[in-house]
This record gives sequence, C-alpha cells and structure tokens, in this order.
Amino acid sequence: MASNRCILHVDMDAFFASVEQRDFPELKGKPLVVGGSSDQRGVVSAASYEARKFGIHSAMPLREAYRRCPHAIFRPVRMQAYRLASKQIFAIFDGYTPLIQPLSVDEAFMDITGVLHLWENDEVKIGEAIRAEIAEKCGLTASVGIAGNKFLAKLASDMDKPDGLTVVPREAEEILAFLAPLDVGRIWGVGAKTKQVLNQQGFHQAGELQAAGVQRLVDLFGEASGQHLFALANGWDERPVHEREAEKSISNEHTYDENQRDHAVHHQTLLQLTEKVGRRLRASGYWAGCVQVKIRSHVFKTFTRQRQLSLPTRRDQDLFEVVCSLYEAFNPAWPVRLLGVGVTHLQERPEGKGMQLDLFETPETPKSTTLDETIDKIREKYGVGAVKRGKWA
Repeated sequence: MASNRCILHVDMDAFFASVEQRDFPELKGKPLVVGGSSDQRGVVSAASYEARKFGIHSAMPLREAYRRCPHAIFRPVRMQAYRLASKQIFAIFDGYTPLIQPLSVDEAFMDITGVLHLWENDEVKIGEAIRAEIAEKCGLTASVGIAGNKFLAKLASDMDKPDGLTVVPREAEEILAFLAPLDVGRIWGVGAKTKQVLNQQGFHQAGELQAAGVQRLVDLFGEASGQHLFALANGWDERPVHEREAEKSISNEHTYDENQRDHAVHHQTLLQLTEKVGRRLRASGYWAGCVQVKIRSHVFKTFTRQRQLSLPTRRDQDLFEVVCSLYEAFNPAWPVRLLGVGVTHLQERPEGKGMQLDLFETPETPKSTTLDETIDKIREKYGVGAVKRGKWA
C-alpha cells in the first residue's frame, strides 16, 4: 500500500570536515581529520571523504587515524563554527516546512506532505531546491533521501553520498525489492552485536528477514524488538516527524592526555571551557540559568556540581566566577582525568524575578556583553588562539 506521507531526510556531507574545507580552502581535496592532534588520546569527530578512503571514520582513536594515514591533516574541533553553519542550514529548512525534527546539528527529518501542492506535487523539486540553497548560502553540500516514512528516508539519504538525492518507491512490492539486497546492518537500530546474532542465524540481507517471518525474529529478540525489526525489514514505519525542541543544555569537556594534579592547569582548562560554552550560548541566542562543573578522577569516578543563578547570564566572566567557585569548593586532592563545564535552564531572553535590573545595566552590562561578542567574532575569523584572556580581577 502506498504511503500518503512525504518525508525528507537531509544529511550534511562530512559536516565538520566540510566546514573546515570551506573556511580554509587550502584543505580542499586533502585527507582531513577533525578532533585534535594525532598524538592526543581523543577520537575522530569527523573525517573528510579523502580521509575515509584510508578507513578513517568518526569515533576512531586519533592515534589509529594517524597510523592509517600519517600524511592526513589533523585539526581541532571548532564547535562554534559548526553550530553557526547548522543554524544557517536549519533557517533554510524553515523556509520549506514547519515540521522539522533535528537528529543532530547536521541532519533532520522534514515532513513536506502539506506543502507539496506548492511545488506542483514534485517532491524531487523540493529536495533539489533545499540542496541548491544550502550550497549557495552555506557553501556546503547535503544529501537527501525522500520516502513515505522516516526509516526509508534516512536510509535513502546515505545511498548517493556525497551531494546526492535518492527517492524510495512508494508501492509495497517496490519497497520490498528496494530493501531486499541491503545488508542487515543498514537497518536502523541494528548495531554490531545484533548484526552478529543475525549473521550467525543465517540472516545477511534484509530480504532474508522479510522471508523469515515475524515469529522467527520474535523468538530471537523478544516480542517488541522482533516486531520492530521485522517492520523495518519490510519498510514499515509509522512514526511522525516531531517538531524540534529547544536546546536544553550546552557543555564542553576536556580529557587530559595525562592525569593532571596542578590546580593552576585546572583553572586554565576551566577558563577555556567556559569561553567555549559562552560562545555557544551567544551564538544560540540563549542566557543560562544554571552552571555545572564536571570532574572525573584518575580512577574514572565522576562528580558533578551545579549552582542556580539568581539572574540568567551569557557573560564569560559571570560564568567563570561560578565555575571557579564550584571547583574550589570541591577542591580535588587526586589527579584529574577530565574537566567539564556546562549550562542549563536556557532562556531565549532573560526573564523572571529581578530581570528589570537589566534596565540599569546590571549585572550584564552592554559594554561587557559587546566585549565578549567582539572576541567571538575575532576568534571566528582568525581562530581561537587569536585572542587569549588572562585572569579576571
């Protein structure tokens, strides 16, 4: 039975790496790894398509990425730049339909059923228009999947990367034929362990799951999981596209290459993390109502401390004063593996008890806010190291 819905899944191509190659043209066409330097203990956040040819992928240890491609270029994560690009991309989405469900900063579902008539009922025209506008306004490429449901649309967006568009047929028999040759690992939710079990039971392609029948899968995985897997193998998915929710928190963390005891080093790390969080707050248009500090010990015990603010803020100095107070009150006596700074209780504008004080430039004065925003712009243009802040008095 044909679906009456029309769902798009738009997925940016190697997003973090593509933003780097756009902002720094000398990186184009070269194997690029985003996540940090090659000798760090962290993992790959993104890899350009040139780097992927060497088997490098996200979540791979940076040192392994270097082993596979020593001549790759390693760059740190610039989350501020990616969030700004994401904001521009989602603003483009808003011009096509109000039904948008983000999955991350670089991908989203869009239900265009209600606006198809504005495009002569041509779903491909909408998909191509979105891709063209992203390319023109953002200098980036996106791949689009179009189908009658979310599962098939997401599957389709990965079939012609980069810079592609794939339409899944709507008739039931055509959908079965479309899915049948695909590896079971392509089914949404089938991870490495589930795939291993399926392979051990003789299931390698989606068509084999279709032929097995639902009871066989229920016997293997239980009622709910078996039913769900059988439904997806047949291309059934009734989940609606949910409208986006407001961002609930912003945070950044740093893992030391070697466990660190020096409190002066801890303070410098917390300052850098606070500035990153502050930049993201201002870029997102939010004020924070609560500040959090995360401390992980050398034996992997994690402690979190937080404080509610009397007045919401997005000033680096306000945030850092609370961060320092929380850290000093905890005063870790053991080596620290990880530090993190986060903010919650986000507001699009400062409201609530006492906020009339803003009329008198307290506590967040226009001068101090403008200084933070000016530093943001300098760092965005010239890099994070272009301006370094000393200690606040």
